[in-house]
Amino acid sequence: MTDHTDHHAPEGLLTRGTVLVVPGRGESPATYDRLGRRLAADAYRVRVTGAPDLDAGDPLGSLARFGARLAAAAGDTAGPDGAALPLVLVGADSGAAALAALLGRADAPAAVAPDAVVLAGLPGRSAAQAPADTWEHELDLRTSCPTHRAVLSGDPGVRRGALDEALPEALLDAAAGARLTVPTLLLAGDADPLADHAALRRIAGALPRARLSVVRGARHDVLNDLQHRSVAAEIVTFLETLRNELQPLITVESSSW
Repeated sequence: MTDHTDHHAPEGLLTRGTVLVVPGRGESPATYDRLGRRLAADAYRVRVTGAPDLDAGDPLGSLARFGARLAAAAGDTAGPDGAALPLVLVGADSGAAALAALLGRADAPAAVAPDAVVLAGLPGRSAAQAPADTWEHELDLRTSCPTHRAVLSGDPGVRRGALDEALPEALLDAAAGARLTVPTLLLAGDADPLADHAALRRIAGALPRARLSVVRGARHDVLNDLQHRSVAAEIVTFLETLRNELQPLITVESSSW
């Protein structure tokens, strides 16, 4: 089994950018096949890497190793003329926390200096949660989408019980305090039991170019829940604004509903 999956733009279309997706706790690259295919259909080159390996006893070393893996993944996506730009990093759960913490450091690898970042399902420290004592309970925390539940249940690369693994406090601190200067989209489900929505609003408000998009009814796996089509459309809209000084290409000037 490879440690990543790749999704390419349709043949004959100019590739509009490169998207690297970093999964979260317990997830495998296959968890994001549906998202990868959907973004690739819009002419983006997509690579889904493995989830970060985070050691609470060595948070700095964990980030350094994560950065090296990410740099290698980014380098491998380059064609003869280099990687298609913009380069956008997408992280979910612990992947989102690791991305924010890494990019907030002065010594982040130059090879993973992105043009934009998407942080999805960023876990909050203060979110109260009962232990997921069964797989069905963990699925309920993650998603109400029957297709996604089946994907998680049928994937031998998924580690059951992973959502009960606490993230290092130092990592959460670094993620919350990261002052990202690139355009940043934060995505959160309003029914996510692991999110701290007040903290997400503070994070979005503290960044110079950020927006927080809250997905109605979505749980923790906001990229893969029932609303996955709308979430993918939100990501594509965000990607397309990078070519237009972050201004939406479509403006609703009148509506009766």
